[in-house]
This record gives sequence, structure tokens and C-alpha cells, in this order.
Amino acid sequence: MDLVTPDIGLIFWTTISFAILYFILAKFAWKPILGAVTEREKSITDALSAAEKAKEEMANLKADNEKILSEAKLQRESLLKEAREIKSKIIADAEIEATEKANKLVKSARTAIENEKSAAMKELKNTVVDLSLDIAEKLLSKELDDKSKQAENIQNILDKTKLN
Repeated sequence: MDLVTPDIGLIFWTTISFAILYFILAKFAWKPILGAVTEREKSITDALSAAEKAKEEMANLKADNEKILSEAKLQRESLLKEAREIKSKIIADAEIEATEKANKLVKSARTAIENEKSAAMKELKNTVVDLSLDIAEKLLSKELDDKSKQAENIQNILDKTKLN
């Protein structure tokens, strides 16, 4: 049983060596070890707070990006709407202008046609008058040769013409 129960001398020298070791460690090693552990703990805490701040900033940036994106979409939609309205207005203006030009051309063509028609009618009347005069001249020249026929024609004309 000697192995299981220690001797008093062994306990004494073990306690003395432990106390010396404890004193040496307390004097020289624990302050730097605890300082390193404290510094490490502080750096870890700082890193975690920096990571949390970065996470918050990323969330804010993401919200800002979404806001900017939605504003850009709204602006794009308004620009497209405005462009469509301008396009429709330009088309409507072009149609109105084309209709006005077409109406002017039709009116001008009708005027030209009426003028041509009037000129043709005048020419036709002049031709008919000239032709009638030629025929009348030829007829009268034949009928005027005879004095009795001449007197008869004058009398017929006077009878047909009623003086008011």
C-alpha cells in the first residue's frame, strides 16, 4: 500500500515546490499570459463589433440600392411614358398636317378643274358661236340672193320677236 498512500515528506516537498512554481508563475508568466488573453479577447470583441457594423452598413447600402433602383425604375417609366406621349403627339400632328395638305391639294385641284372646265366651256361656246355664225352666214348668203326670201325671213323674225 505504499504506492497509494504518499509519505508526509513527499507531501511537504511537493507543496513547497508547488508554492515556488506558483510564485514564479505569478511573478513572471501570468501577467503577460493574462494580458495576451485580455488583448486577444479585446481584438475578438472589436472584430465582432466591426463585423456587426459592416453588416449594418451592408443592410443600409442594400436598402439604399433598392431605393435608388426603384427610383430609377420609376424615372425610366416616366421617361418612357413621356416618350410615348411625344410620339403620339408627333404622329397626330403629322396626320393633321397631312390631312390639311391633302385638303389644300384637293381644293387646289378642284379649283384647277373648275378653271379648266370654264375655259373649255368658253372655248366650246366660242367654237359653237363661230360654227353657228359660219353656218348662218352660208345660209343667209344663199337666202339673201333671193329678194322675196329675204323679205319673208325678215317678216318671220319680226313675228317671232315680240316687242314689249
